[in-house]
Amino acid sequence: MKRADQLRQLQTLSQMILDSKLFALDRAAQARQISLDRMAELDRPVDAPDLSPIVAGEVAMRYQTWADMRRAEINLTLARQTVELAEAKEAATEAFGRDTALGAVRGKITRA
Repeated sequence: MKRADQLRQLQTLSQMILDSKLFALDRAAQARQISLDRMAELDRPVDAPDLSPIVAGEVAMRYQTWADMRRAEINLTLARQTVELAEAKEAATEAFGRDTALGAVRGKITRA
């Protein structure tokens, strides 16, 4: 098998790896964004106009207690997702660099 054919096959594999890493990066970013959206939803004010002020205050207090516990859970998830996103970004960057370098080598060999 000629070197140019080997490089073409290697470039095809490199592109597949890059596509896979970019897909993983996209999934990690989407998962983190979902968690950020869930966190933002917890900041909505409790609106209970039909209740007496005392009952509305108690409802708001109970909601805030629940929301604080939920925020703590989401923060743990966000921490994990932030690490996963950083790792996915690093892997995608490395795959991109390898694919680009391989493309440059292949270009030089096919021109020679």
